[in-house]
Amino acid sequence: MLTLAILTVAGGACQFLAWKLRLPAILFLLLTGVVAGPVTGWLDPDALLGDLLFPFVSLSVAVILFEGSLTLEFAEIRGMEHVVRRFVTSGVLVTWLVTTLATRWLAGFTWELATLFGAIMVVTGPTVIVPMLRSVRPTAKVANILRWEGIIIDPIGALLAVLVFEFIVSREAGGAFSQTLLAFVSVVGIGAGSGIVVGYLLGEALRRDWLPAYLYNIATLAAVFAAFALSNEFAEESGLLAVTVMGIYLGNRKGVPIEEILAFKESLSLLLITVLFILLAARLDFARLSELGGLVVGVFLAVQFVARPLKVAYCTWGSSLGMGERALLAWIAPRGIVAAAVSALFAIKLEQLGYEQAALLVPMTFVVIIGTVVFQSLTASSLARWLGVSEPDPHGFLIIGANPLARAVAKALDQQKVRVMLTDTLWDNVSRARMAGLRSYYGNPLSEHAELYLDTSGLGHLLALTADAHLNGLACNRYRDQFGAREVFSLRIGGNAGGRADVARQGRTAFGSEVTYVDLSRRLYRGAEIRRTNLSESFTLAHFRERHGDRATPLFAVDPKGNLEVFSAEIDTEPGPGWSIIALIDADPEEPQKARERGENGKARLKAAQ
Repeated sequence: MLTLAILTVAGGACQFLAWKLRLPAILFLLLTGVVAGPVTGWLDPDALLGDLLFPFVSLSVAVILFEGSLTLEFAEIRGMEHVVRRFVTSGVLVTWLVTTLATRWLAGFTWELATLFGAIMVVTGPTVIVPMLRSVRPTAKVANILRWEGIIIDPIGALLAVLVFEFIVSREAGGAFSQTLLAFVSVVGIGAGSGIVVGYLLGEALRRDWLPAYLYNIATLAAVFAAFALSNEFAEESGLLAVTVMGIYLGNRKGVPIEEILAFKESLSLLLITVLFILLAARLDFARLSELGGLVVGVFLAVQFVARPLKVAYCTWGSSLGMGERALLAWIAPRGIVAAAVSALFAIKLEQLGYEQAALLVPMTFVVIIGTVVFQSLTASSLARWLGVSEPDPHGFLIIGANPLARAVAKALDQQKVRVMLTDTLWDNVSRARMAGLRSYYGNPLSEHAELYLDTSGLGHLLALTADAHLNGLACNRYRDQFGAREVFSLRIGGNAGGRADVARQGRTAFGSEVTYVDLSRRLYRGAEIRRTNLSESFTLAHFRERHGDRATPLFAVDPKGNLEVFSAEIDTEPGPGWSIIALIDADPEEPQKARERGENGKARLKAAQ
C-alpha cells in the first residue's frame, strides 16, 4: 500500500514539475522510474503486482488507445492540408521502412521483431510534442503540422503496431501461409467487429439517454474493458484493435455526447500514463541494454537523421514550406508514452510465445524515447532561432469567452493584425465567432483536452471576458505561469469592486476598475462600437476624453511601434502623440434625430426636383 501511494505521489510531482518547467513529463517520469527501479532496486513492478502486472498494462494501454482514438475524426483528416495528410498516411510508411531496416541490420533483430519495432516507432504523441512546441515557439505552419501529426498519428501508429503483432501471432499459430493469412484476417475481423458492435451499443445508450448522465463515464469505461476482454476471448490478442476501432467509431458517430466522457477519459489516461511509465521504466534491465551495445545508438541515429528527414522530404514535396521550416520539421519528432506502453505490452506477450529477442524491445524503445526527447528538447529552440522559423515575442491574445462582447473585442484586435484565439464551452458562441472569421476553440480552456488541442502559438496575453467570475479567475491562474502575471487580465462582472463577483479574479483588472462585463455588454447591445482613434499633438488623450466623456471606454492603447497595451487599473498608461486608442464608444444619442432630418431633407429635395 505504501509503495502504491508513493508511486502515485511521485507521478503527480513529476507532472507538476513538467508543467512548471514546460518540459515533457516523460523526462521526469523516466528519471523517477529508473532511479526507483534499476538504480536503487526499491521498486520491482513484477514483485509488486505479480500476476496482475500483465492485466494492468493491457487494460491501461486499452484505455489510453481508446481515449486517443476517440479524438480522431475523419472530417479533420479530410479537411487538413495536403502536407498533414501525408504525414499521417503515406509518410508513415517511410518511417516504418527505414526504422525496420535499421533495426534489422544494426541491432540484429529478426524480421518479425524489426517490423514490429518499426511500426511502434512511427508515433510521436501530443504529450511530448505540445510542451516542446511551447518552449521552441516555431512559426504557426510548423506548430500546426507537428501538433496535428502528434494528435492523429498516435491511434494510427498504435493500430499499425497492433496489426503487425496480430500477423506475427497468426504466423506463430499456423503453418502454411494461407492458414496464417486466414488467422490474421479472423483476428482483424473479430477485433474490428467487436469494437463496432460494442461501440454501437454504447453509442445508442448515450444517444437515446438510456443512462443517467452520472453513469456515462463508468458505463464507457466498462464498455472499453468489455470490448477488450470479449474480443480477446474470441480471438487472442485482438482486444487492442477492438478498443481502437471502438474509439474511432464513437468519435465519428453523430449524436454521441463524447464531450461528456472525454474529460473523464483524459484524467484517467493521465493517471494511467503517469503510473504506467514509472512502472515500465522501473522494469528496465541494464544488462539487457548492454546486450544491444553501441549499435542501439545507431538505431537512434537512423530514426533521428534518416527516417525523419526522408519522411519530411516526401511529405513536404511541392508544398509552400520554406527550407528552414522543413529542416525544423525534420528535427522534431519525439517519441512518447504510447511507444513505451505498446512496446512493453507486446514484449511481454512475445516473450510468452518464445521470442527471446522480445525482451530487447523495451530497452530499445526507451533508448529512442530518451534520445529523441532529450536531444530535441535541448537543441530545437536554438535551431529554430538559427533557421529563422521561431515566432517573435508573442503579442497575441487568448480570450476566454466567445460571447458578443468577446467577439467584438476580438474583431477589433484582428483588424489591427493582432493574433487572437477565442475559447468558449457554448457551441453557438463558437460558431458565431467562426462565421465572423475569428479563430476559436470549442471546449473548456482548463481541460486536459485544451492542453493538447488549444493552439497558443503566437499568444502572449490573456483576456477573461466571460460572465462567470470563477471561470475567469481559474483561467487567469491557469495561464499566469505561461504568459506571465503582468499579461493576464480579467474583466469585472458587475457590482462593487470588492463584491463576490471579484472573489475569484486572479488577473489584473481589464479596462479599469469601474468597467464591468454587464455594462460593456449592455452598451454594445444598444449600438456602441469599438473604434480606433489616432492621437497627435493637437488631439491628445485629454481631448479624446473631453469629446466623448462617459460615452467612451478606452480598451487598448497602441504605441507608434504597433505594440498593444491593455488599459488596466494596475497599469498607468499614458498614450502620447503618435499613439492610437481603441475604445468602445456609445452611439451618438442625437444620431437617430439627425438621420431622420437628413431623410426628410432628402425627400424634400427630391420632391422639389420633380
